[in-house]
Amino acid sequence: MSQPQNPADPATPLPNQSPEEALAAAAVAEADALATLTNEVADLKAKNADLADQFLRAKAEAENARRRADEEISKARKFAVESFAESLLPVLDSLEAGLAVQEATVQQIREGADATLKQLRSALERNKVIAIAPEAGAKFDPAQHQAISLVPADQPTNTVVTVLQKGYLIAERVLRPALVTVAAPK
Repeated sequence: MSQPQNPADPATPLPNQSPEEALAAAAVAEADALATLTNEVADLKAKNADLADQFLRAKAEAENARRRADEEISKARKFAVESFAESLLPVLDSLEAGLAVQEATVQQIREGADATLKQLRSALERNKVIAIAPEAGAKFDPAQHQAISLVPADQPTNTVVTVLQKGYLIAERVLRPALVTVAAPK
């Protein structure tokens, strides 16, 4: 039975060990270390390949998500305009029907225009187009109103005196500001 080797240096023979035995033991230890390192390298290569595969899949998934989002945005724009146009078709039909009548009275023309105006307002409201028509005396709001002139008035400064043209919001964004006259400082 041989004594254990010196753990600090396996090539150093122990008292009851021949130099050949010490070299053999050192060779076995080096072979074990080499096998361990070879296994570690193989494991790292496998992990590297797995991570590279995961990266490529994640990159492809991100690209597909971006492409789908771009397509959805494009479709949303297209169908938003389509929906708006579709809501205006009854107004067009009413105008064409009114013009097709050859011998209409003033009263009939007036009733047809009123009905068509209601249809148009309804179509605009369905598409979130809301009128900006401030009351006289309302505070001037430069975000929604455009002052055309300052006029002397018996109301507080910087308040709306008259609305010259309605403005419109679309989904809470100003499409066109209301044209107003504003009370001048006294």
